[in-house]
Amino acid sequence: MSASDTPDIRRHMERLAAEGVDVVRVVYPDLIGTDRARDVLLDHLPSACEHGLAFCRAVYHTTPQGDVVPVAGGLDAGLPDVSVRPDLSTAAVLPWEPGVATCLGEVTDPATSAPAPESPRDLLRTVLARCAERGLRPVVGPELEYFLLEPAPDTPTGWRRAPETTGAVYTAGLRADPGNHLLRTLRALRDLGLGVVTGNHEFDGGQYEINLTHSSALDAADRAFRFKAAVKELARQEGNLATFMAKPFGDAGGSGFHLHLSCEDTEGRNVFDDPSGAHGLSATARHAIAGILAHAPALAALANPTVNSYKRFGPDTLAPWLIDWGLDNRSTMVRIPPERGSGARLELRLGDASANPYLLIAGTIAAALLGVLAGEEPEAPLEGYGYDTTRSALLPTNLSAALDALEADTALTDILGKDFTTSFLTYKRDEVERFGRHVTDWEFTEYAYHL
Repeated sequence: MSASDTPDIRRHMERLAAEGVDVVRVVYPDLIGTDRARDVLLDHLPSACEHGLAFCRAVYHTTPQGDVVPVAGGLDAGLPDVSVRPDLSTAAVLPWEPGVATCLGEVTDPATSAPAPESPRDLLRTVLARCAERGLRPVVGPELEYFLLEPAPDTPTGWRRAPETTGAVYTAGLRADPGNHLLRTLRALRDLGLGVVTGNHEFDGGQYEINLTHSSALDAADRAFRFKAAVKELARQEGNLATFMAKPFGDAGGSGFHLHLSCEDTEGRNVFDDPSGAHGLSATARHAIAGILAHAPALAALANPTVNSYKRFGPDTLAPWLIDWGLDNRSTMVRIPPERGSGARLELRLGDASANPYLLIAGTIAAALLGVLAGEEPEAPLEGYGYDTTRSALLPTNLSAALDALEADTALTDILGKDFTTSFLTYKRDEVERFGRHVTDWEFTEYAYHL
């Protein structure tokens, strides 16, 4: 937003002031999908919009523990800036923080005015532009799970599930959620305008799932990003911790991030539907499935992006660890829900909740697009219960293998871009190396007394 847009900026400021807002929180996603932000007093918005807010580019290269990874363009370049300008068209009042509105920020390199190479939002835009060249408009519906934890100073981690009730699977109400966390969260997210539709207690104690409505891919990614940030903030407000970590407990299942994906043409028709096609799916849909299957090993690096992610996999976990697809089959990596017509779509069940929404959606759509361009058919859909290595190929079993698969998949990385891929691989390989040097509690318990 430039100085020429001042009247538009003033209109936004007047609207926000009328709603009691005097601070605007400008937020953007970092490389791992965590929100980075700055609070701007309302009177200073014109300056922030014209000149941008300066952030160190190395924020993209900073680990959750605050260490800066030596990614090209950060430390080696003297820690230069990126510029973040408020996108006031995304401004919304925070229901739980009086006087504060939040909006997304557009991130650029001040030296070139081009998008920052690590910007997840702009990576997704790049992939969507490739789809538009083919007359395709991806539509995405996100489903996210998370754990709510409460303080437990006497435990090794300092946290326990809230509640620890077992057996309250796929339900709602006080039996599974005695603190009414879900109801308060649903209402707050609704008031924030994130397009939430349903929520329930999930499989394990303290685990919840909230679904968002489907929309265009960038809007869906924006809402999923803001959803994760909001859920964590609402929990903090009550002294609790909401975590989207893939598998926070060894005795419980993990948390997924499932994507429902379809495509529309320029007339708004669902191009995945074809009553005369195999399984009621169009050739475009089948080619998209084939592309996701073909690029699944590389896609795992974006869908399962942490060392912890791969502890979610394994037999009887209902987390896909084999490369397969099926018709309304939840034991497969790609599930085709039974709806056809305008509801025809695929569901990628590979992702876990720790995934950056922009990167997961961008990678999935890029793989689907490569399938459409290749025009290949997938193998026959899996029948019966999956998780059989004699019938389906194995996904990478650790983050290091997934990163190697991503680097080797030049077709996918050509779409994602060299600069992004290099930054992501460098950042994540540092995570693998740091974990490899860390002595875990398991190792001490296993070895210390006897060896």
